[in-house]
Amino acid sequence: MKEKVRPPAVAGQFYEADGAALAHQIEACFRSDRGPGDLPSRQRTPTRRIRAAVVPHAGYEYSGPIAALAYHAIAAERPPESVLILGVDHHGASRGAALSSQDWRTPLGPTACDPTLRDALDHPPLEVDEEAHAQEHSIEVQLPFLEYVLPHPRFVALEVGFDTFARLEQIARVVRAAVEHRDVLLLASTDFSHYVSAATARRLDALAVDAILARDARRLYDTVTAEEISMCGIAPTTVMLAALAEEPLTARLLRWGHSGEATPMRDVVGYASLLLESATPLSPPVK
Repeated sequence: MKEKVRPPAVAGQFYEADGAALAHQIEACFRSDRGPGDLPSRQRTPTRRIRAAVVPHAGYEYSGPIAALAYHAIAAERPPESVLILGVDHHGASRGAALSSQDWRTPLGPTACDPTLRDALDHPPLEVDEEAHAQEHSIEVQLPFLEYVLPHPRFVALEVGFDTFARLEQIARVVRAAVEHRDVLLLASTDFSHYVSAATARRLDALAVDAILARDARRLYDTVTAEEISMCGIAPTTVMLAALAEEPLTARLLRWGHSGEATPMRDVVGYASLLLESATPLSPPVK
């Protein structure tokens, strides 16, 4: 029997609730001088090199232009067969690693779950847990961007709660096996420092960004925990880096910024967009 569709939980809060208004809001993110500065091209390369991206998930007013940098690059390449979005457990609702089997709906329409990828991921310690996703925004806010830049995207939502590095490695091993030899784009949804001065955010976030650029999951985890960096998506980002550790990829920072760039504020939240790219074109799916 067809699973029911997950309705949007944060439409009207993190992004516009009306479809037309949301499309305009996304386009404003692309056109922003904090973002790409223009809309994605309608022309795509016949190949794809982007294997993964790190993207922020705050309200579009604040982090949308920085997220748009990654989506602008994704829009310029051959679409992936599927997308795996690794999100945060902000509410403590999951038991560690929660999958969704549902299609998800936003004001732009539904995004279909990829059942083949979900089945490949549905192994301990991962488990399907729809309740864990009910109010979580970190995955949901990526979907309107995906719907805007990809034709008929299919995806799987994976919420990852903070845990020991050993436990996150266990999750990463399942993810690695599921995406190996599959045409999957991975997205790790995270913001960086929360509610600190812009100078402090810049200093601390540079430590985390450097670890991501080095593609070193252990270094990222240890740095964030030792320096007490309030990077909410440390768990999904660690899992993504560990899962792709053996692949020949290069990490690239598109931009770091903060919420105080959007509107003046004393304490800010840091955001960054990064790409993990292959030196050679990624293989298209074999039909």
